[in-house]
Amino acid sequence: MNSCIYNGVIKHQRFKPIKHSLNYKTFSLLLDLEEIESLDKKISIFSLNKFNIFSFYNLDHGARDGSSLKDWVLKNIKKFNINNNITKIKLLCYPRIFGYVFNPLSIFYCYENNDLRAIFYEVKNTFNEQHTYIFKIKDNEKIVQKCKKKFYVSPFMDMETYYNFKLLNPTDTLSIFIKQTDGNETVLTATQTGDKKEFSLKQLIINFFKYPLMTIKIISSIHYEAFFLWKKGAVYRKREKKILNNLSYEEY
Repeated sequence: MNSCIYNGVIKHQRFKPIKHSLNYKTFSLLLDLEEIESLDKKISIFSLNKFNIFSFYNLDHGARDGSSLKDWVLKNIKKFNINNNITKIKLLCYPRIFGYVFNPLSIFYCYENNDLRAIFYEVKNTFNEQHTYIFKIKDNEKIVQKCKKKFYVSPFMDMETYYNFKLLNPTDTLSIFIKQTDGNETVLTATQTGDKKEFSLKQLIINFFKYPLMTIKIISSIHYEAFFLWKKGAVYRKREKKILNNLSYEEY
C-alpha cells in the first residue's frame, strides 16, 4: 500500500511586520488516489464521500465539484504540457473528522513510476477560496521552487511577496519548508515534519485520541492567532477580489 499517515508538527514563525510564532502537533494523510476506494472498504471508521469518524471527500479538493481528482490532475498536467506518462498521484491532506476539515495546504505529488514529475500546492483561505500553484519537477532529489504570491491568505500579510518551497519526496519522513520573502527579507517561515505510520484502523484510533478533534482545533487556532496578531497591532488588509477556485503554472 502506498497510502500512509504522517504524525508530526507544524511550526510558523513570523518575522515582520510583527514577530510571532506558533506550533502544534498534527497528523496528515498521504493518499494514493487509486487506493481511497479500497481504504473505504477495508477500514470501518474511514469513508470516501460519506460521513464517518474519518472521511475524505473529492469535493474538498481539485475542482471542488465532487468530480474525479485524478482526472482533474491529469487534465492540468496535459494543459501545461508537463508530462504524458503520470502513473501515480498522491495527495497529502487532513481528513474530515466527524464531517469537518480545513486544509490550509494540500499537496498533490505526481509520479512517473517512482520519479516525481510534478507538484500541485493547493492553498485555501478561511473565505472558502482556493488557489493551486503547479510546478514541474526538474530535480527529483532536490525539490526547490519559487513563485510570486497570487492568493490572499492572511489579512495581516502583504500580497507583494514570494513563496520559496523546499521539500523532500515523502518516504519514511515528511519534510516541507516554506519561506515567504519580501525582497531580500524573510517575512515568514512554515514547516511541516512527520514520521510515517501505517494507514490502518489501529493507527486511526490511536490518532483519534492522540489528536482529539484536530481539524476543529486547526481552524480555531488560525482565528485565535489572527486575534493575537491584531492585538499586537498588525494591520488588517482587505482582500481585493473573491477567487473561488483558481490555479497557475509556475516556471522556476
